[in-house]
Amino acid sequence: MLILTGQLVAVVAVLANAVIYGTDICAAAIMRSVYRKLDDATVTVSAGWGHHYGDKRMPIFGAGGVVTAVLTLALALVAGQTGAAIAAGIAVAALFTWLALYVRIAKPINTQQTAAARTGIIPPNARALQDKWDSILKYRITLQFIAIAGLCATLILF
Repeated sequence: MLILTGQLVAVVAVLANAVIYGTDICAAAIMRSVYRKLDDATVTVSAGWGHHYGDKRMPIFGAGGVVTAVLTLALALVAGQTGAAIAAGIAVAALFTWLALYVRIAKPINTQQTAAARTGIIPPNARALQDKWDSILKYRITLQFIAIAGLCATLILF
């Protein structure tokens, strides 16, 4: 029963993190190119409103993905599933690293762009803010890929 529970929690972790991974892929594959074609004010307002709604709606997936990954790790350890625990541990490490990048770099930019969208006051460094936000996408995507791959490996190894 412990193994089945671990597998079910791992599935929820995969699905929750897939939402974040897909969002980051969309930002890199589509939105980054779109934003390069727009003027600074339009980019800032568009990104700002996106962050306004994203920062309200995405935490359930982000926090849910981290919590269920940690629970998956704990269940694998308690069940004595060493391979599954190692894979889940790799996923958890990737997710905490992703979270650190988000909190230290992306979230402050989200906040500034949201404020600009709400007030209509575009900061003088608007393009630099977006460029900095975009600059960590490759790391965020890689970390989410590692996390999801680790969680999938956990499912296989449970």
